[in-house]
Formats: sequence, structure tokens, C-alpha cells
Amino acid sequence: MPELSRRTFLGVAGFAVTARSAPSRPTAGLREFTYAQVKLTDGPIAAMYRRVHAHFLALDEDRLLKVYRQRVGMPAPGRDMGGWYDAGGFVPGHLIGQFISGLSRIHANTGDAEAAAKARRLVQGYGATFERDGNPYASPKASTWACYILDKYEIGLLDAASLAGVEEARALLPRVIAAAVPHIPDHTFDRIGVQNPPYDEPYVLPENLFGTYELTGDKRFLEMARRYLLDRDFFNPLAQGRNVLPGKHGYSHIIALSSAAKAYQVLGGEKYLRAIRNAWDMLETTQQFASGAWAPQEKFVEPGSGELGASLTATGDHFETPCCFYAHAKLARYLTRFTGQARYGDGLERVLFNTILGALDPDGDGGYFYYSDYQAGARKRYYQRKWPCCAGTLLQSVADYPLNLYFHDGRGIYVNLYSASEVRWSARGVPVRIVQRTAYPESGHIELRVEPERPAEFAVHLRIPGWLERPAELSVNGKPARVKTDPGQFAVLSRRWRNGDTIELHLPFPFRSVPVDGRHPDTVAVMYGPVMLTAIEPPNPLRASSRALARMTPVTGKPLEFDCRTEGGAVRMRPFYQVQREPYSTYFERTREA
Repeated sequence: MPELSRRTFLGVAGFAVTARSAPSRPTAGLREFTYAQVKLTDGPIAAMYRRVHAHFLALDEDRLLKVYRQRVGMPAPGRDMGGWYDAGGFVPGHLIGQFISGLSRIHANTGDAEAAAKARRLVQGYGATFERDGNPYASPKASTWACYILDKYEIGLLDAASLAGVEEARALLPRVIAAAVPHIPDHTFDRIGVQNPPYDEPYVLPENLFGTYELTGDKRFLEMARRYLLDRDFFNPLAQGRNVLPGKHGYSHIIALSSAAKAYQVLGGEKYLRAIRNAWDMLETTQQFASGAWAPQEKFVEPGSGELGASLTATGDHFETPCCFYAHAKLARYLTRFTGQARYGDGLERVLFNTILGALDPDGDGGYFYYSDYQAGARKRYYQRKWPCCAGTLLQSVADYPLNLYFHDGRGIYVNLYSASEVRWSARGVPVRIVQRTAYPESGHIELRVEPERPAEFAVHLRIPGWLERPAELSVNGKPARVKTDPGQFAVLSRRWRNGDTIELHLPFPFRSVPVDGRHPDTVAVMYGPVMLTAIEPPNPLRASSRALARMTPVTGKPLEFDCRTEGGAVRMRPFYQVQREPYSTYFERTREA
């Protein structure tokens, strides 16, 4: 990458423009629905959405703005935030952009006027401090995490402008980026691990810079986005099939793949698509715990080394939960859109139900769940310092739950995740509503009621999970549907639909034991359908036979609870997402029958 001085980079109006051909977009695949088109109605996903919505709506705006107001000498009421957020903290003011983003997304989904109003007030309050001295950052001297924080400002202002109607954000966005440029490097560089400097993350900037280009039409942001793509050290080797994940920082490199995905979407070029597809395969086959989590102590392991298994006794920091889920979910959605394949929905389901859905609710004063812990006798806990990065990605992740459920194309709709909800769109000009009723994952029974305004022809694609061991049962209006229901694929129902037509899908849940890695084949977690079960108040060591792990006894009246016979006596099993503060163990030592 050629050197670029800040003087040249800034130019007269903010950035240098390099003459290049206009981007050529790839052929369209599937499309996301808008936030407004999907409504969550019931079940654990909807319940978490409502709790998170209420929590972030209640945050004190004066506290969030205080560190910015203090910097410019404005009246600064409210208590100090503490933790990472304050002027003397780790990354001062780092969450405000993510809070604006998440509130804007919640408004777009729910229509909640107060969420939009709160986002607007935060934009206005932040903008007032920026106007005083032209410094976009919370501290008088730019943070050492200048790129990381700029990325959050970008997405907050982008979402406020495009989702919450905050016009001040549209005007502020390019000015904030220009003001940040003197504080960020004029080139991209990689981040290695969690201890080795430099700590900043310029290579996460492109996704939102491409978004700024799309919002404004200003090619200066397109050129800036291109400049920070981590091609040489990350995307190029991934596209060539080289596994360069080991040793790299978990969250920042998976979130960087969203920049590669956005580059493919905006610029075209198969390299970026190959990079993200190969990275997903490497993640899925060499890095994951049973839950779908990855990067213990925030670092990718060497494949075949046994490091995942070793981490079970070496650390409790197994998955940077809200942050890494946010990166994982975005990558899954990009890949589903680009490829139309059901396998990415399988991966998204696995991580959603078994990591972030199990996060403790925040405490209202900066206490947030951070790491999923897979040690024996673990307990869920908040991060040791207030207002960590996972506070921002928790809000954004949950606000994006509606986007994970459905996709569509010109021929019909794709049901990607199963959760009580409804979706509205137009199928070949005919308004359609589909209502999904299910207690999933407590039950494998799903019902979809199709409600077109008038009869219409389109296809309904239903994801058949790859973990199925017995055939799925699928019917339309009570009659068996004669279509393929192969695990790991979409089942396709194409017909002329009438109001009231009903689809029923039954997914038989199997028990299965999943080894932590190849070096520890008998250190296993137990899955039941889509969920990972954990042992509550377990004995130590936790040992059980293969037969016991495959034949647990359901607890009457308590869906997804089972009794398991272990060498230390009967143990209650419960999904990770239902665990609160009680001690639990995730992994068994599996014994073999004679």
C-alpha cells in the first residue's frame, strides 16, 4: 500500500480522491428485511429484546455526555460513568456511538418514538461538544484507540440518520470523520492478540466508511474505505485458503470480515467472498466450542493443538460474548445473503441460543456480562470493570435479532431462524404477512400461517438444521408435503398461497455429545437439538457414560430440563441460556461402557 501523508489525506475538503473506476456490485443474492418488517412476538429471543430495550432506554443521558461536556468546559451534570468510560478510563466515551446505533435500530423495529428521541438527544449533545473545539473524542488528546472509537461514531451517526430520521447526524458524520483523520494512522495495520501493541483497529473502519459513501455519495469515503482494508495480512491469505487465524485477536478479526463482506458488496471481486467463506469454514472446523463460541482469552488457537480443551482448566475467559456474537451474526447474515445457503443459519442459531442469549441482564450501573465461562463449577458474572465494550455490542446485537430470522428474494421468503414472530413483505406485488408460532427451542414444532391479501405464487424456504438425525416432518394444511427436507438445506414449498394456509414443521431433537477438540475426544458437551445443556451444581469431576449422556430423563413440567445419571449421582441439566448465578459445568468426562 503506498504511503499517504496526512496533508494529502485531508486535502482541502477532507480527503484526497484517487481516480478509479466506479465500483461494480456483485449479482444480488438474498436480501435482508428491514427492521420494520419483522416483529418478535414471544419466546426467549423476544423476552431478551424487551429487557434490553427497556434497559438502554433508561440510561441517564447526562452521564453518557458528561465526559464530552467536561472536555469543553460545558456544564456537566450527572454522576461519573466510571470504568472504561470516564476521562481516565481505558477508552473514554467509547460507547456513545453504539448506544445511538442500537437505539436507532430499536426505533426502526418497534416504532418507539422515545428510542428515536433519545438517539437524537445524544447526537445533539455530542454534536454540541464537537462544535466547541472540533475534537470528536472524549479526551483532550485523542485516545490510543482512535480508530476503534471512530468506527463507533460512524455507525451511530449512520444509523441515527438512516433509521431514526436524525438529520443532524447526516450533517455531522462527514465532519466527525474529517476531524478524526489527524488522530488515526494513514495506513492500515494488523492487531495481534490482546497484549501486543499496537492495540488500535484501523482495519475495522472500512465497513462503516463504505456505508458513509453509500449514504453521502462522496467518493472520498470510498477511497478511505479501500485504504484501510486489511488485504495483505488477512483477506488475501484467507482468500487463498491459508488459515491465518491462530494467534490473532478473536473479535477484531471476525468483525473485520464484515469489512471484507461490505467490500464485496460495494466493490465486487470474488477475493473478498472467498476470504469470508474460507474464514467461516476455518472458524467452524478448527476453533469452536460446542456452543459455537471461539477465541479463549480472546485469541484464536492453533488447529489440532488441543488448546481448546486445555483452556477449560487454564482460564474462565472463553468467549467475549456480546462482542463476538455481534461479529459472528453479521458475518452469518452476509454469507446467507451472498450464497443462499442454510449452513450459515445453522451456525448463527448455535451461537445465538448458546452464548448471547445466556448473557446476564445488565445491572443499570455499568455491570455487563462479558465472558462465557466453560470451566468446571463456573458461575456467570459481570466484567470486573464498568462499561466494557460488550455494553455497546449487547445493545446492537439484540437490536439486530429481527434481522436474523428471515431473508427474501424475487421468488419468495427464507425462514432462517425459528422464533415466534411475524414478517410482512410484498410477494410479486401482493402484500403478505407470515405469522410464526412456536415455543422453539423448547419445542421442535413450528407453525407458519400464510396471509396474502389475495392468492399469490411464491416459495417458502424453511431451514432444515444440519444437526437433525431423524427426518423432519413437514405438512401444508395438514397434508404431508412431498419435498426434500435434507438436513443442512432449505426445504422449498412453492405454490399458490391463500389466506390462512398453514405450514407445520416438526424437528425431532437428538441428544449428541460434542468433543471440545480432537486431542480431547472424551471431553464433551451435550447438545439437545439447537441448545447446549449444562450441569447445575455439578460434582467435580463430572463424569458420565456415553449411554447416560444420550438418554437423559426429561423433568416433568420443565421444558429443556433433564436429569442425567453421572458417576457422582443424578445431576440436573439445563440450557446455558437459562442459567443465572448458580454454579454449572459445561463439559463432561465421557466414560465408555465395558
